[in-house]
Amino acid sequence: MTAPHRVVVLALDGVYPFELGIPSRVFGSAWGRYEVLTCSVDGGSVATNSDFSVTVGHGPEVLATADTVVLPPFDVSMVRRGLPPKLEEALAAVPPGTRIVSICTGAFVMAAAGRLDGRRATTHWSLVDTFRSWYPEVDLDPDVLFVDDGDLLTSAGAASGVDLCLHVVRQDHGAAVANDVARACVVPPWRDGGQAQYIQHPVPEEAANGTSATRQWALERLHEPLPLTELAGHARMSVRTFARRFNEEVGTSPGRWLIQQRIARARHLLETTDLAVDDLAAQVGFATGTSLREHLHAAIGVTPLAYRRTFRGASVGSTAG
Repeated sequence: MTAPHRVVVLALDGVYPFELGIPSRVFGSAWGRYEVLTCSVDGGSVATNSDFSVTVGHGPEVLATADTVVLPPFDVSMVRRGLPPKLEEALAAVPPGTRIVSICTGAFVMAAAGRLDGRRATTHWSLVDTFRSWYPEVDLDPDVLFVDDGDLLTSAGAASGVDLCLHVVRQDHGAAVANDVARACVVPPWRDGGQAQYIQHPVPEEAANGTSATRQWALERLHEPLPLTELAGHARMSVRTFARRFNEEVGTSPGRWLIQQRIARARHLLETTDLAVDDLAAQVGFATGTSLREHLHAAIGVTPLAYRRTFRGASVGSTAG
């Protein structure tokens, strides 16, 4: 029997209790596929940013045994440019190539340790200016909920940690398992847009004037072309007003959002059906199989056949190439 994937969560002083619990809640809902351990830099209790401390079960020695390390966020008032000696020593125990996941301010720890140099990353939108001034060598993207840069994954604040952990489950075990985990946690398996939707904007005068109904309508018709004029017409707005309102609510353009939804649907079908790539492309609204291949490769760096083989085994035929 295969041993479960070991996730080690490193709790630092000032940790946010909600985010500290995200890895255990998400990975712990994957029916034994993961083992989650929580440690501190010295094995002692950890002061949260609330009025209580937490007792962890392990010291830093378990970091050397991790398949994945998670760095939950800590209070922004405790963000520093360098690393305390005990934290630096603890991180040095993490074997090279171990997957490291950070939530919010956890990215500052990764950057201070030099692990994000030349890599793409994100953090909470309110800390972007500080992060860029301290770590200009990091390719920071402040507009997304999370960044997957191979063995280094970073996310924005709070609930985006849920998004990223679900993404890890999806990468490890496929959309069906991730969807079941999301259902068990009563959270959406995928959220649209990026951090831009959470930066303060003027609130539309009437909720009825939003684009939510049109987005739902579009999701039921992904196999259709859905030009911007048709989307705006459904929302009973001018094209300019619809595009502006859509970006305010979702954090991205209608065209980019449609591509994201079509790719997400295509990935689900690649994992759960034997549809040939041309037929699959038609079902999700790409004009040709070539178009699907190009968009999928741009999004996740693999072909449909390679993606299907990852989640369904090497016996998959060539119809998904």
